[in-house]
Amino acid sequence: MTAEAIGLARPLSDRMQAALNLPNGARFYRCALQVNPFAYLERHNKPTTFTSEDEYNKAIIKTCLDVGIEVIAVTDHYRVKHSGGLVRAARNAGLFAFAGFEAVTKDGVHFLCLFDPDKDEVLERFIGECGIHETDHPSPIGSKDSTELLESSKKWGAVCIAAHVASEGGLLKKLSGQSRVNVWTNPDLLACALPGPVSDAPDGIRPILENKDVQHRRDHTPAILNASDVNDPEDVIKDGASCFIKMSTVSVEGFRQAFLDPESRIRLHCDPKPESHAEFLAMTWEGGFLRDTAVHFNENLNVLVGGRGTGKSTIIESIRYALGLDPLGDEARKAHEGTIRHVLQPGTKVSLLVRSHKPSERCYLIERSVPNPPVVKSEAGEVLSLSPRDVMPDVEVFGQHEISELTKSPEKLTLLLERFVDRDPSLLGRKSKVRLELERSRSRIVDVRREMKRLEDRLASLPGLEETQKRFQQAGLEERLKEKSLLIREERLFSNLEERLDQYRTLQNELIEGLPVDTAFVSGKALEGLPNVDILAGIERILGTLSTHLKAIGDQFAGALAEADRAIAETKSGWNERRETIEETYEKLLRELQKSKIDGAGFIQLRKQIEELRPLKDKTENLRRDLEAHEAQRRNLLAEWEDIKAAEYREIETAAKRVSRRLRDRVQVKVAMAGNREPLEQLLREVGGNLAAALDRLQSQDQLSLPELAQRCREGKESLMKHYNLPSGAAERIAQADRDLFMRIEELELPATTQIELNTAPEDEPPVWRTLQALSTGQKATAVLLLLLLESEAPLVVDQPEDDLDNRFITEGVVPIMRQEKRRRQFVFSTHNANIPVLGDAELILGLAATGEAREGHAKIATEHMGSIDSEPVRELVEEILEGGKAAFEMRRSKYGF
Repeated sequence: MTAEAIGLARPLSDRMQAALNLPNGARFYRCALQVNPFAYLERHNKPTTFTSEDEYNKAIIKTCLDVGIEVIAVTDHYRVKHSGGLVRAARNAGLFAFAGFEAVTKDGVHFLCLFDPDKDEVLERFIGECGIHETDHPSPIGSKDSTELLESSKKWGAVCIAAHVASEGGLLKKLSGQSRVNVWTNPDLLACALPGPVSDAPDGIRPILENKDVQHRRDHTPAILNASDVNDPEDVIKDGASCFIKMSTVSVEGFRQAFLDPESRIRLHCDPKPESHAEFLAMTWEGGFLRDTAVHFNENLNVLVGGRGTGKSTIIESIRYALGLDPLGDEARKAHEGTIRHVLQPGTKVSLLVRSHKPSERCYLIERSVPNPPVVKSEAGEVLSLSPRDVMPDVEVFGQHEISELTKSPEKLTLLLERFVDRDPSLLGRKSKVRLELERSRSRIVDVRREMKRLEDRLASLPGLEETQKRFQQAGLEERLKEKSLLIREERLFSNLEERLDQYRTLQNELIEGLPVDTAFVSGKALEGLPNVDILAGIERILGTLSTHLKAIGDQFAGALAEADRAIAETKSGWNERRETIEETYEKLLRELQKSKIDGAGFIQLRKQIEELRPLKDKTENLRRDLEAHEAQRRNLLAEWEDIKAAEYREIETAAKRVSRRLRDRVQVKVAMAGNREPLEQLLREVGGNLAAALDRLQSQDQLSLPELAQRCREGKESLMKHYNLPSGAAERIAQADRDLFMRIEELELPATTQIELNTAPEDEPPVWRTLQALSTGQKATAVLLLLLLESEAPLVVDQPEDDLDNRFITEGVVPIMRQEKRRRQFVFSTHNANIPVLGDAELILGLAATGEAREGHAKIATEHMGSIDSEPVRELVEEILEGGKAAFEMRRSKYGF
């Protein structure tokens, strides 16, 4: 695979290119398995526009290449002599061509017999064993019946396919009664061919193909392929002539393994296409224990195998390190840091080539050298201002035992549900806005209350001052000092006037400071490349005109204020002349009063204090009205806040129900609204004192309404004791807390918590549901892993999941989900348990080994140990080094017919 093949604009490094050239396991090949040679057309008088074999061969091969067919089988009727030209030409053109023949048994059934290329020279002998020695007849009939042919094919090392099974000469059409039952249920019959979907088969045959007919029912039904006679390039294009078969090595053994596991390895044209998903393409290391090691990932299930100390965990932690992902638990973090420090080692460079499909297909190269942060490069090799999470979001990596750590946190379990939640995008925007508005409303209310308290404290002295004033009045002093007393009120008027004008000066300053209006976002450069730039270009001019008009208004505003200041100064000047006359009279009167031992100055000071305080009454009343308005607005915001939280909970609850349906009879998921009380506990601890019992009782409430709790706090100690059974001392401390605390309680968001239950009953028995708390460590991890396997398009990476899993749950729970989900998601697992790669039918198994001594040693992966179980070296490796290797293949045989 080259850089161009994966859409890169520039060549990759030699190291990464070498990684992409490594085997990456099983993939789907489009296969046409019933191609006829030119001699067949001549012998059977088939209409054709071709006049020579060479012309026919070239046209067939070109069409195969054009439509993406990579594998063909040339199958003339009991003949191979005239097939050689097409087989050789196809191989020379880069196609994989199987030589073989179409056999007609003595009971009239047609079979396709396909052989590996190393059997090309002995095919005539196999035809002879079928009793065919003369080739005069266009379509001779052999001496073996169907059962005998199936048995012989196995001995020959061939793969045998029942051709056009539902039409003339087909097994289910030609045979009937017990003879048909016997052949159809023969365990050596691994595959049959149709020219279309099963749903198009005749009514009498379709139930047999669907394994619904009692007489013909099999434990493991034959693989159903699409294959039909190809006599012309137009036939190649037809869907019924080919199908997709997954193999790591194109061979008879590859076919056989695919036929044994058709659910995983066979795809007809009528089946859904594999879903595109984010994936790791390749990974390389420079330095450290994995130096010169490289991996070419498969897009589906990748399994790392090998003995202790061969580097399996190091590859997993390298992926995590390259992506910059943090471990979830303390133990996982310690293990990760130890691997990076002591195994990868400082200076080691990890390179990870990834492909994202959303919003469009694009490749990125992520590079990270220990201990530096990761760098993301574009297809052109340019360093981007992006993080690995930006280009590969939602990737999940779990080290050894990390899933077990995850089960200890109900809040983290709730986060697992996020991928299943259909979020309303508008809800997130509303939530952010309302949360901000609530904080602002609290701030406004606190400010108003603080100001009211300040004014009320000052006004507290007013009644006493007014009482003293009455005594002065009774002494007749007010009448004698009336002019000076009224002058004090006039002085206060000028002070109030300044305060009133100050707010307009502030407005004028803010207007001028905000000019000119910013037009950078609609400048010619900003609009460059937009489709409607000719229309949008006028906005800059509009805003420029607005700036000019606002500047003029600001100047007028300033002029009006200056004119008012001038007029007020003129007025005050005239008033000052009058004030001086009154002051002279007042001074004279004070001297006379002093002779009579009367404190006239004290009276005037008293009047001054009263005149300063009386306007505060109006201010307090205005603040009270403001407070009522702020509190009314807050009530509306709180109602919306609770609606938003309830809507988000309903989204999570719906996701939990969907997961439970997907994992029916395996896992149940339930969520508790506001189940996590930790934010409330942290807030209440600010009160101080011993609140342990109170917090426990609030925690024990099945349902807890935060608005109601805040209201009970405002009502006081008795209300808290009555409704929540709080201890007297704690209730009193909470009730006496600052009122700001009660508003903060209303603004809290208590996350939902998740309860997961696992069915611990054996397969096919009534379910026995147990919560995580009642499960063993392995059962807990099983339940969580089943959730992790579902519904994500991002890769899931797990290091040795079987360390925390019960073996029975691997085979009965995890493997079936894994087989299903790997079609639409990439998995990378390391394991020493054979059930995961064998029963899970891993597309890529990588066998790691260590070489060298101690600190000088390093990991290696032999090329022959990169593949799937259809590769003999890989299969032998699995049997040799994995726990239960042979037993896993035996279980595969019993479950899937191997």
